[in-house]
Amino acid sequence: MIDLNKLCGMKGKIAIVTGAASGIGAGISRFFSSAGVTVVMADINEHLANCVQSEIVSAGNNAVFIKCDVTKESDCKTLADAVIEKFGRIDILVNCAGVARRHTVETLSEEDWDLALNVTLKSVFLMSKHVVPYMKKAGGGKIVNIGSGWALKGGDHAVSYCAAKGGVWNMTRAMAIDHGPDNINVNCVCPGDIDTPMLKSECEQLGGVYDDKYKDECAQRPMARLGAPEDVAMCVFFLCSDMAPWVTGSSLVVDGGGIA
Repeated sequence: MIDLNKLCGMKGKIAIVTGAASGIGAGISRFFSSAGVTVVMADINEHLANCVQSEIVSAGNNAVFIKCDVTKESDCKTLADAVIEKFGRIDILVNCAGVARRHTVETLSEEDWDLALNVTLKSVFLMSKHVVPYMKKAGGGKIVNIGSGWALKGGDHAVSYCAAKGGVWNMTRAMAIDHGPDNINVNCVCPGDIDTPMLKSECEQLGGVYDDKYKDECAQRPMARLGAPEDVAMCVFFLCSDMAPWVTGSSLVVDGGGIA
């Protein structure tokens, strides 16, 4: 009989998750920690992150929070160094931090363009820059970047978000080529509409009300439901596990068939 826990090889691993205070990042943190991974939660929102971290610890699992502005190189370097000092290694990096500003090029401000690109795309560069050297020294690692269905196709009133997520996807492929020889797998998970504070914010930015009617509209896809953070977390877990040793430079769409 196959021992799935042994096959996954995740128990005892050290993972950094950015954007961990809410939404998909929080879902990944909860799921990973429940599987025996020690999660280092990185976010700028101390209050929300501490709430999630306390919940994880209360459940008997391992998570620590380190405040980090992922748009600042000094913060990203400090985070990576702190994890090495505390745990001795970084096995997994999940780049999940992101910002959505729902505008066309006509209505989008330069400030919001910079915010979306810095949080969503630049953060992947900065975190990877300071984590990859430690992974190389350790003989390998796993990086999963959170993209979007809109990394693969366009969306309305989301020009900065589409640009940033499209960049995340192509950056993933470039990193996979560069660091495959270092035994570092780099993949991208592209979610569809997930029931998170970000989706609520997008709805309200467009003048809508985040109610059951709106959620039903988002569920108009083959699987006929809105996604949950756990749907994404399970796919990220697979890519970070020992069950995906030869998967790199790939995009895994997790959207209930929305762009099928």
